[in-house]
Amino acid sequence: MITVENLTKIYPVAVKKTGIKGTLEHFFKRTYNEVKAVENVSFTINTGEVVGFLGPNGAGKTTTLKMLTGLIYPSRGKITVAGDIPFRRQSSFLKKMSLVMGQKQQLIWDLPALDSLRINSAVYQIPEPIFQQRLKELIEMLSLEGKLTKPVRKLSLGERMKAELLAALLHHPQVLFLDEPTLGLDLNAQVAVRDFLKEYNQRYQATIILTSHYMADITALCERVLLIYQGKLIYDGNLDALLEQFSPYREVKIELGHPMSKDSLEQYGEIEAIDGQVVRFLIKREELKPAITRILDELELIDFSVTDPPIEDVIARVFQGEIIL
Repeated sequence: MITVENLTKIYPVAVKKTGIKGTLEHFFKRTYNEVKAVENVSFTINTGEVVGFLGPNGAGKTTTLKMLTGLIYPSRGKITVAGDIPFRRQSSFLKKMSLVMGQKQQLIWDLPALDSLRINSAVYQIPEPIFQQRLKELIEMLSLEGKLTKPVRKLSLGERMKAELLAALLHHPQVLFLDEPTLGLDLNAQVAVRDFLKEYNQRYQATIILTSHYMADITALCERVLLIYQGKLIYDGNLDALLEQFSPYREVKIELGHPMSKDSLEQYGEIEAIDGQVVRFLIKREELKPAITRILDELELIDFSVTDPPIEDVIARVFQGEIIL
């Protein structure tokens, strides 16, 4: 469904010296530095896949999405999405894809959402019977009954995001690009959006690329992730494999039968936190078995558990260079 080969985007950035002399030189003869926002990125995504696209701010995620959707031209490289070249922006391509950005909106603020949906229906030349059928189906899936006749400004943030999704999916795109779709939503609204996207993908085999700073979005929807850092793709593979391979420690949580000092506990592993009689250790995987044996043999415990560290910690360590891929 999506093929990307050696995708590169370079922006020329004007360099200006300080002072009046620098201003005059900048006015009459500018010099430029090249900033590589994306550099030699390659990957393929099959029909029906849901892929997480992760990276810190400024890594090149949104730039890549904009090239995949035809909003900007690549400096070098090749892209095909559903058989089309995005930057040509042919109507056949535009009818196959949709882009949802959590910080942008397409619905008209002062009008009922239903009016904007009718405009979309006309733009995509959707016949009235099909429009009504899809509208009813998506309203049920998104639990938006009775909401679309209100002005958009009267909707809650969660309801507005759902209405934006409905507008983006009215023409049944084959490929859906989602840039921070749960940005700013409360936990209940985030869960509702995730559940909807999962159901939509399963029902229509839509291909989805998702960027999000909420790792719960990624873990709930994506088996595969792409990691981009400083414009370069540094990992493409299974999310669980990433955690298994690049999480060098496990989290051991214990509840002691009686309080103990921090000094006396440090011999059992790196202490992450102590809260009364509850202690959390970070222990390297290769040291886990002997450490657990000592803890069980030497300490009086009420409760005990071993878990993987939060995925946010693992991803952060990768981007900070503590883990080499």
